[in-house]
Amino acid sequence: MTMEINQQLLPPKTFGEKLRNIGPGIVVAATGAGTADLITSLVIGTQFGMTFVWAIIVGSVLKYFLNEGVGRWYLATGQTILEGWHQLGKWATGYFGVYSIIWGFVYGAAAASTSGMAMHAMFPIMPIWAWAVVHSLVGFILIWVGRYLFFEKVMAVLIAIMFVTIIGTAALFLPSIGEFSYGLVPRIPQGSFILMLGLVGGVGGTITMASYGYWLTEKGWKGKQWIAAMRTDAKIAYLLTGLFTLAGLIIGAQFLMGTGVSIRDDEGLVKLAHMLGEEFGTPMKWMFLVAFWSAAFSSLLGVWNGVPYLFADFVKTVRKKKLPGKQEVSVKDPAYRFYLCWLTFPPMILFYFGKPVELIILYGALGALFMPFLAASLLLLLNSKKVEVEARNKLVPNAVLVSCLIMFGYLGVQELVKVFDKFL
Repeated sequence: MTMEINQQLLPPKTFGEKLRNIGPGIVVAATGAGTADLITSLVIGTQFGMTFVWAIIVGSVLKYFLNEGVGRWYLATGQTILEGWHQLGKWATGYFGVYSIIWGFVYGAAAASTSGMAMHAMFPIMPIWAWAVVHSLVGFILIWVGRYLFFEKVMAVLIAIMFVTIIGTAALFLPSIGEFSYGLVPRIPQGSFILMLGLVGGVGGTITMASYGYWLTEKGWKGKQWIAAMRTDAKIAYLLTGLFTLAGLIIGAQFLMGTGVSIRDDEGLVKLAHMLGEEFGTPMKWMFLVAFWSAAFSSLLGVWNGVPYLFADFVKTVRKKKLPGKQEVSVKDPAYRFYLCWLTFPPMILFYFGKPVELIILYGALGALFMPFLAASLLLLLNSKKVEVEARNKLVPNAVLVSCLIMFGYLGVQELVKVFDKFL
């Protein structure tokens, strides 16, 4: 498969034209809005009601600026984010290389298991591990033989299913205007600070945000003249992501609050589906289970497609087989296909033997540091002379990225303390 270039040579000018051209943002939203976001919003809605509507808005804005920074770096310089990291020093690409191998092994098992659990809840004809294997293999085949535009259409269908079903569920529990307005005013009840930070930080994706530049390339968006269209695309992505997370908050606040029910993991989502079925009938149970499955499987597909680009770019960059400023990463690259296999097949071992404690500890420590790493790298790159003056960061993006660095850095320290406590 080769890169597919959009036949439209000139970027869209009107807002309507920009909307008709969106695509990479849909992929970002479908990948980033997963079951973890749903669980986090359900938990905090169950405990604190509509208090944290403002936190979802803040989280969506923060993630938008991070995603926009990745896209702007690529469009303004013609360089991928991996090339940018490499220019910061070998430590940056080295960190990514180690992180990507460990993260891919554990995430491959987690994403497939979550998709398998959702499908098993609907069709218990096979055990969860068997459904997990099926989802891994289906994702592998779709990415191996498919083309980007087909992949984008599949993701658009999945995100449409996900949003219609989860927002449709939330529509049964719409809060009053007063309750919603109460949640727009920033306040942090006692004992909620870490949960609030987790909600803000959990909106949208993590490592897949760095894949945005490759999806822009596949769409045929090249050059700084596409920055305005890219910004519209990214805004749509995080508007959808924010609505998805808000729907989870509403369900938790209006349906679960005061019931004593705890939704802490993917199994809790199955429990919630049965509760909805008992309250509103079998169709509602199925609608929520479909939402659960589409959120899980769209995240799997997004990672299966996007993160191998990063790994293939990493291999080419460290082996110095790329010309400066040239995008040469292809889905046919051996490194791309190696990482696609790495996400699919080795993690199947964990379906049988569980996740090794040491691996989880190291994965947690590295994962906790990725978002502050991304924020810090964008601050350095987008304020450097490598970017033309008109495309460099202005006051607001710099302020937001500094806020991201502080907040995600704090969350990272909390995660490190937690995993090292387990280790000790």
